[in-house]
Amino acid sequence: MTARVRLTLAGLVLATALAATPVRAERLIVSVSNHRVTVTPNYSGEELVLFGSVEKDATTPASRNNYDLVVTVAGPRADMVTRRKERKFGIWINTDSRQFLQVPTYLALFSNRPFDAIASPEVQRRQQLGLNNVLLTQRVGPDYADVVPNDAFRSAFVRLRSEHGLYREATSAVTFLTPTLFRTGIPLPAAVPIGTYDVEIKLFADGALVTKTETAFEIVKVGFEQFVATTARQNGLVYGLVTAFMALMTGWMASIVFRKD
Repeated sequence: MTARVRLTLAGLVLATALAATPVRAERLIVSVSNHRVTVTPNYSGEELVLFGSVEKDATTPASRNNYDLVVTVAGPRADMVTRRKERKFGIWINTDSRQFLQVPTYLALFSNRPFDAIASPEVQRRQQLGLNNVLLTQRVGPDYADVVPNDAFRSAFVRLRSEHGLYREATSAVTFLTPTLFRTGIPLPAAVPIGTYDVEIKLFADGALVTKTETAFEIVKVGFEQFVATTARQNGLVYGLVTAFMALMTGWMASIVFRKD
């Protein structure tokens, strides 16, 4: 193969790659106020601040001045189960259950206005805007799939997580301080799971996705709580024996303190 032919092929490959790459007239610059949150014995919750700006270039349409922003915060993933209880013979018992596979233990979606005003229902589903459109994979018999938003188990799962502050949705949480400068708060409850949290920021204009970017932060335990968690994970037998011994000692001490002569 001659050098001219090789150069021609290389040019065709480069042109094809450039044609396949979408041209973005804007880009997002974002950061969070704290990339590492430490959980101590007296931790009662915290709120991080996400802030950023929209940077335009020469190809940005002059008429494009109004933007919409959607921020999705997803915590570490895990398998979880939702159970249905029914009252039988005077007691409440579990009658059915649904397993949710590798779903976020924490999930928050924030925007500057309602999702219906940002994009069409099709775009909302495709971009997973809102808790009803986020994919929550479940084991339904022999199948693995998501179900309709008003499914009883799915609704109960989202409701229970929301009651603990672990799933949330706020359509007025993002504030544009200027046409291109924005901020939003990320509330973290006391029962926040430990791990890495992925933050995805999507920019919309005229109902279409313009660009998106990602960042992350980490929640870690420190001190005695971290020692206990590490021991329980790495030395389960030792942790179990120590826990049982402490329970026995607590019961023995209580019997001495409250003993009646």
